[in-house]
Amino acid sequence: MSEIVVPSIDVVIPVYNAPVLTKRCIDSVVSYLGESIENIYIHNDASNVETREMLDSLPYSITHIHHSIKNQGFGASVNDAISRSSASYILVLNSDTEMNGNILPPLCAAMSVDSQLAVIIPASNDCIHGDFNRYLRQPGNYIRTYRLRGYAFLIRRSVFQEIGGFDPIFGRGYYEDIDLGRRIYEHNWHIGVHPDSLIYHKGGGSFGRGLAYRKLKRRNRALYFSRYPSAQRNVLFLSGDCSLTDFTPTLLNSIEYVFQRGGIVHWLSTEPATKIPCLHMKNSSANLLLILKLMMFYGWLRKDKRISDVWLLLPSNSRFLRKLLAILSKVRGIKVLTWKSNFVK
Repeated sequence: MSEIVVPSIDVVIPVYNAPVLTKRCIDSVVSYLGESIENIYIHNDASNVETREMLDSLPYSITHIHHSIKNQGFGASVNDAISRSSASYILVLNSDTEMNGNILPPLCAAMSVDSQLAVIIPASNDCIHGDFNRYLRQPGNYIRTYRLRGYAFLIRRSVFQEIGGFDPIFGRGYYEDIDLGRRIYEHNWHIGVHPDSLIYHKGGGSFGRGLAYRKLKRRNRALYFSRYPSAQRNVLFLSGDCSLTDFTPTLLNSIEYVFQRGGIVHWLSTEPATKIPCLHMKNSSANLLLILKLMMFYGWLRKDKRISDVWLLLPSNSRFLRKLLAILSKVRGIKVLTWKSNFVK
């Protein structure tokens, strides 16, 4: 019998202030993941004295503390910490996350099954309101996503190095994780979310949600979309009574292409879909109020959220709806693409 090779795993935690949350995170990692990991690399990004003293007093032999002289930001801190690791996999955690159990077995199993899976993300408390059973599962029991959320993720260290890690141009943070995800897909790797691994994420533990947060997010959002203009593509797709299993490979590939370029598909069907191809796809029952909201008001304050295309599957949508969409599209300057019956099985 061949010997099963268990990948080596290191944990990386960038830290900026929030000593209570940070200690809670580190304690939970040691408690629940201690037997599955080799090292915890903690990068203190020029935090206050209280945080520094807390880190220096940690009693764990597997923790390795690095104190940065100046604040580099989330991405640069993670890059530095990962450069000190030689593990096969790296679990990157925000310091405001907390383990409630060993999240690693399902994540590692998914990586083992899918050799093209570069990143697997545990589900968090802010996404458990959704029904994961509606989404199509991939081998390894994960759900495909096209957007990397940096609060917690397990990544192949070789892939992280291959694509150059986080881009430090994003400074202290925000959108550097989404940018990394785009480059992962550009290198033909995949990203997934595993609903069977769950962690708690407070959110805003280091920077809060004040004016500085909003300014930084606005600045980095503009930088991201200047780099990936196609990520502003928002498709409104009306399929009538057709389901995912009715779509031909050509139609499915066109949907995936939008996601691979960073865009969004708002899928409206007669009834809520029982199978949705990826976690990043939005699906609802089609109704006139929702269509008016998406076409006329969605993204009013943010250009990157406005509907850019309407896809209409024929003949499953009514003549009245087709006429209404033609009028609304003309008013809003939105192009309409009709998919005829030969794109349905």
